[in-house]
Amino acid sequence: MSVTAAAGFRAAGAVAGLKPSGKPDVALVVNDGPRRDAAAVFTSNRCKANPVLWSERTTGDGKVDAVVLNSGGANCYNGPEGFQTTHASAELVAELIGGAAFDVAVCSTGLIGPLLDRPKLEAGIRAAAARLSSDGGNAAATAIMTTDTRSKEAVTHADGWTVGGMAKGAGMLAPGLATMLVVITTDAVADPATLDAALRTATRTTFDRVDTDGCMSTNDTVLLMSSGASGVTPDAADLASAVTAVCADLTKQLWTDAEGAHHDIEIAVAGAATEDDAVAVGRSIARSNLFKAAVFGKDPNWGRVLAAVGTTDAVFEPERIFVSMNGVQVCRAGGTQAGEPSENVDMSGRHLLVEVDLGAGDAAATVFTSDLTHDYVHENSAYST
Repeated sequence: MSVTAAAGFRAAGAVAGLKPSGKPDVALVVNDGPRRDAAAVFTSNRCKANPVLWSERTTGDGKVDAVVLNSGGANCYNGPEGFQTTHASAELVAELIGGAAFDVAVCSTGLIGPLLDRPKLEAGIRAAAARLSSDGGNAAATAIMTTDTRSKEAVTHADGWTVGGMAKGAGMLAPGLATMLVVITTDAVADPATLDAALRTATRTTFDRVDTDGCMSTNDTVLLMSSGASGVTPDAADLASAVTAVCADLTKQLWTDAEGAHHDIEIAVAGAATEDDAVAVGRSIARSNLFKAAVFGKDPNWGRVLAAVGTTDAVFEPERIFVSMNGVQVCRAGGTQAGEPSENVDMSGRHLLVEVDLGAGDAAATVFTSDLTHDYVHENSAYST
């Protein structure tokens, strides 16, 4: 049920014809209240898509009635007409649900550049509005897929209240969120400031730690909406914990559905002087094409891990670094001591755990990436053609 698991929400998906495949490509999620509090985080890319520019403004007052999402086109870098399409989408949704356009968030995903076919989009919005249902979460999650191989949904139940969510994303997964559209809903009673704190706490250690290909999107949006329909006001820490649980679940689904991946690589950095250092080291390893190519070839080349660590400003001494792969300590004391034989590392499975101990402190962080494969290169070489 994902976004409709929480009371007070309806959702739907519909076919607008924006995708050549003819698959569902418009989703609508409506908050029926009684409250309509919201918070959002967006891409940190300075070149933002029209829906992001619109939604940054609409969410600024902490109130959102609905969100309309389309796949089949990013509506980005296409001039004033593209922004007008975004505005028109919000106007139409407001008309159909009886609200104001400035209380409607808009999200788009797909190829950058081309204009969306506005008549088709508007027909899709009307079709979705006609199908709104309290069990329409899965249809909405399916309609926002692009190169995803499966829809992504998550739910967490608390004492009398619920948090649910849906996401899309399989490529351009790098921080500043990752190329994702995420809608999270809750029927807990929470004001916009509490929602914002919970969302930022969650994204910091979940979506912002996915870095499968080092490429940042123009359309990233994570929206949290609260209906207050449960009548329960949870402790702020409990709300943040539940939102984090849903985000973590969706993050794992995004990570393990990365375009063309053969290995899901979990990089756990410990012994860092600060958490920022741990993240920087993890991200540097995650962005090393040499290392990612080695993993694709099932080669536990730990030298490429150390080389990536060395490009950061993190506090460490090379001779104090230890590296393990799937539990085998292949590098000890930066290579000054004999590690276990690399051939002992079993890389036949999909999951690879890389553990790096910097020996510089007590901070830790985990970054999630994937290997660099022929499939990834092929898929992205033909994305627009």
